[in-house]
Amino acid sequence: MNIKVGCCGFPGGMKKYFEEFNLVEVQKTFYKPPRLNTLEKWRKNAPHDFEFAVKAWQLITHPASSPTYKKAGIEISEKHKDKYGFFKPTNEVFEAWETTKNVCEVLKSKICIMQTPAKFKPSEENLKNMTEFFNSIDRGNIVIGWEPRGKDWTSDIVKEICEKLNLIHVIDPFAQDPQHFVENIAYFRLHGAPPGKKMYRYKYSTKDFEYLFSKAKTLPVEKVYILFNNLYMGEDAKKFKDFLKNRIASK
Repeated sequence: MNIKVGCCGFPGGMKKYFEEFNLVEVQKTFYKPPRLNTLEKWRKNAPHDFEFAVKAWQLITHPASSPTYKKAGIEISEKHKDKYGFFKPTNEVFEAWETTKNVCEVLKSKICIMQTPAKFKPSEENLKNMTEFFNSIDRGNIVIGWEPRGKDWTSDIVKEICEKLNLIHVIDPFAQDPQHFVENIAYFRLHGAPPGKKMYRYKYSTKDFEYLFSKAKTLPVEKVYILFNNLYMGEDAKKFKDFLKNRIASK
């Protein structure tokens, strides 16, 4: 099994990050995708074997009322607010996918992650929109992972959707188990709480690494992506990489 470790973003700066890791999940693409010439520079400056995973633009997954639009400096008129997010089959959402796809192609990304907010619930309308969206888009060679938020998404519902729409079920392994894989790939996003109230302020321990490693080993896949997304993600990701090296060396 191949375990790839990285962070959701570039803690410590991009240049230093390229020296220490061979995987990143790009977060800027969720808020507002950078210009293509900027992305081309990232790809050029990264090592040849470096892998970019891309977080899809929020216009696909989040409604215009989301505070993340304001954070990104995106203003949508009241007249058009209902055309964005929740996989709605609108020109605006499909265009946002084309932008996201272009980002993936420039960065030579194999994986694109779509995260839905807790307000996105398994209603009949939302399920219908998801089905129409994923059955309509051209994915190219991109594998799509979906991280549903909220307690309404039960394991059986998620499993059915991911199997039907060919999506990796993206999870925090300290909170739940993955329900579906694509191309023998599992994808973990670690938010810093195994589980507890500290969330992003949490620092992972050796005991946590043992659990994480054992969890990854039991999966029926060839590759596991493990992305740290807590405040100490750079530090924790490096510690986990060292943990893995020691595990391999001790065999």
